Amino acid sequence: MSFAPISLFSWEPQRHVILRPGLQLDPLTMPALIWPHQPLVRTRSSPASTSLPPSNPPTTIPSLSLSSPTADAQLRLVYDAQMQKHQCACGDNSRHPEHAGRVQSIWSRLKKCIYKCVCATREELQSVHSEKHVLLFGTGSVNPLKLDNRKLAGTLSQRIFVTLPCGGVGVDNDTIWNEVHTSVASRIAAGCVTDLALKVAQRELKNGFAVVRPPGHHATHSLPLGFCFFNSVAIAAKQLQHKLSVSKILIVDWDVHHGNGTQEAFYTDPSVLYISLHRYDDGNFFPGSGNPSEVGAGAGEGFTVNVGWTGGLNPPMGDAEYLAAFRAVVMPIAHEFSPDVVLVSAGFDAVEGHSSLLGGYKVTAKCFGFLTRQLMSLAGGRVVLALEGGHDLKAICDASEACVSALLGMEVRYVCVCVCVCVCYWQSVKDSATTVDLSYLQAQRRRLRRDSDSEAVSAIASLSMGSLTSDSKDDVISNMVCFSNMTVLYYMLS
Repeated sequence: MSFAPISLFSWEPQRHVILRPGLQLDPLTMPALIWPHQPLVRTRSSPASTSLPPSNPPTTIPSLSLSSPTADAQLRLVYDAQMQKHQCACGDNSRHPEHAGRVQSIWSRLKKCIYKCVCATREELQSVHSEKHVLLFGTGSVNPLKLDNRKLAGTLSQRIFVTLPCGGVGVDNDTIWNEVHTSVASRIAAGCVTDLALKVAQRELKNGFAVVRPPGHHATHSLPLGFCFFNSVAIAAKQLQHKLSVSKILIVDWDVHHGNGTQEAFYTDPSVLYISLHRYDDGNFFPGSGNPSEVGAGAGEGFTVNVGWTGGLNPPMGDAEYLAAFRAVVMPIAHEFSPDVVLVSAGFDAVEGHSSLLGGYKVTAKCFGFLTRQLMSLAGGRVVLALEGGHDLKAICDASEACVSALLGMEVRYVCVCVCVCVCYWQSVKDSATTVDLSYLQAQRRRLRRDSDSEAVSAIASLSMGSLTSDSKDDVISNMVCFSNMTVLYYMLS
């Protein structure tokens, strides 16, 4: 049985596409951006209080101040104001880390065009969650599903709510429930991620970023948890399998909290590789799962990879640890798996600026942009990011902008400038100059090919160099150095 159309969704979509001069709208090369935790209690954050947007959003959307060095890299944002209404009845956003200001602040930073979000169907939700869970949290008093009234009433009567310290209502101590808007917002979030993933997989879009809420990676088969009701990324992966027969899907989860719900959904499935980088602390950090020994089961053994850090915040993890994990674990395994599509649970609560109980790590926003670019070397660039956690407004805005810049194809310039300078003095830098932007595996392959070619060139040169004069040898070496420098400069400009 499917969801019947709901009058609540009958508003006219406001669609605005803003292009830079001279660019043609080509969806095949256009990145898209969909805009629209249990016993361990999270700390209360103090985000800036934000008011709800007007019921009729403005029709003029300013252009995003990002530019791309290539003419075929364009950006589409998709947003739906309905998700803003998922708020605690207390009305005090400052008492809830997961609040409407998160999406609103990112929206103010990253807007270029709008694409109408879609609502996940009942069948899509039940590809990951139980029928009871979908009935309990996929329907509200103002948007009941078209089901037998007695059955629906019986199911809804089983919902158990708690009174939050702020005076609002929640399904646990920190996951708020708004009877009017939460179920709709949750279904829209899952629908947005699913729709974007399907479009990217079919090459209708190049890649994309779904800025949605509430998040999803903690939601299990039959339990909402940690601000999450429906596991949007897991649902998207299931729909890629069911509707497009995608054979291999990589899910990378870099939220500072382990994605227990996503891991559970694919723990025995060898066609979905789940890799999580998270704070673990021997199970003492929410949600307590994600031990490196959790590797999958049955046919899926080995297809769950947990990079779970311990040691608390002494010292806190930062760029060095995340880059090392990507070079030593994530990218080698990902390349060996060779996915058809990459989905990213893009939580930004590892970015510096979050309190110790909400993360406490010191990863920079630019690092996540670099990690995004690394993932774009997989699956022919079919990469979809979906917002998960992250509650410091500046941190999530900076990280979102860095990731969007990567999706647009903008280079990480600060490393290249250093290479360009040092290549004039150090042979070792000259040798590795063209591998700066490659993954570890790609760099190794490049070096192997280069070494093999060098051996062949040396063998040939040894047959003729004896006849060269000293001046001729100097000319050859000079030309080789000039060529190497030009290679680096070309890399910088390309």
